Amino acid sequence: MEIADRPQPPTGAARLLFRAPVHLYRWGLGPLLGGRFLLLNHVGRTSGLRRRTVLEVVDRTDGGAPIVCSGFGSRADWYRNVLAHPRVLVQVGARRFTAEAEPLGADEGAEFLARYARGHPRTAVRLARMMGFVVDGSQEDFRAAGRELPFVRLRPRA
Repeated sequence: MEIADRPQPPTGAARLLFRAPVHLYRWGLGPLLGGRFLLLNHVGRTSGLRRRTVLEVVDRTDGGAPIVCSGFGSRADWYRNVLAHPRVLVQVGARRFTAEAEPLGADEGAEFLARYARGHPRTAVRLARMMGFVVDGSQEDFRAAGRELPFVRLRPRA
């Protein structure tokens, strides 16, 4: 695995495009995205305002807790927000639940990315390229990329 040029979080028109799925949830059309995406409702770390972000579910734990990844690294606002305020509201399709956001260790994230790549090989290569990684498609390359990215478990609260 080679680290090319790590991109900054999107701004301008690209940011609007990335935020488009949030509007689907606002219009009640979140179920169209299925279980592969979720809406994360979180609190801004400095503003204290409610924020929303749609994220791809990389995997689920045995207990069903979604695992998500910050493709733009630890600089992503949503990631920094959940570190500061880990109690979040998650919506997957039409189902909502409160959760505790738990950052995962590098080795755990590496395994989740490798497993994602086994299930979605072409998408994983394209996403890795978009995140600034050059991978050869091997499990070890995806593990190496996964060690560079922050992963979060969204553990449902009882």
